[in-house]
Amino acid sequence: MSSTLQQISAEDLIRLPRGRVRHELVKGELLTMSPAGGEHGAIAGTLATIIGEFVRRHRLGVVFGAETGFLTERNPDTVRAPDVAFVRRERIPLEGLPTGYWPGAPDLAVEVLSPGDSVREIDEKTAEWLRAGAQAVWVVSPRWKTVTVYAADGSISTVAADVTLDGGALLPGFSCPVGDLFDCG
Repeated sequence: MSSTLQQISAEDLIRLPRGRVRHELVKGELLTMSPAGGEHGAIAGTLATIIGEFVRRHRLGVVFGAETGFLTERNPDTVRAPDVAFVRRERIPLEGLPTGYWPGAPDLAVEVLSPGDSVREIDEKTAEWLRAGAQAVWVVSPRWKTVTVYAADGSISTVAADVTLDGGALLPGFSCPVGDLFDCG
């Protein structure tokens, strides 16, 4: 007996009911994920707040929270949802934010590792973001209390809890002690 995987589109994905599971779409294949745990959600929320306040104060663009879909490939479609995302102001259409998925990658995609994430999955997702046009990807490890910064130029650096993370050219003037990201209590 053989089964055929039916590919779906981004338009099909956005019409799926919302509920107890999350979905992403990778090359037309629906990926189903459980909701994030408490530690993961608290770190993502802290990051969204810190980055969001900075971006808003300096009028740099818009910060998106978890569950915001970014349509990074067509035919077959890929829609990913980082834990936090930033898009520069000059990329925001004059008519405003799209009601559907954002077309393309964010300038910054932030992924907070969950206990079940494999190194391979995170490496693939990071590479996807960069191929799709992200300028940087921050991978946050609650276990090691680090942020690994992947840049579009191919450079990679890991920032430990006792060091300050800066926003580089993408978020000029942004800085945050990495340890603060994990102080959720």
